[in-house]
Amino acid sequence: MNWDQVEGRWTEMKGKARASWGELTDDELDQIDGKREQLVGKLQQKYGLVREEAERKADEWANAL
Repeated sequence: MNWDQVEGRWTEMKGKARASWGELTDDELDQIDGKREQLVGKLQQKYGLVREEAERKADEWANAL
């Protein structure tokens, strides 16, 4: 699934994101609102990932949907 699709269906995708990244709160998922850059930033912040690793994980997650 590409990021335009993820963003358009974010309400559905939030549960899957929560299952993958349990550290993210509902408020943070609402703030992310399906935007790749927002998700990457939160993954960096919550999991201490470098940007490239956070981008890779976000893209792998979206592609697996």
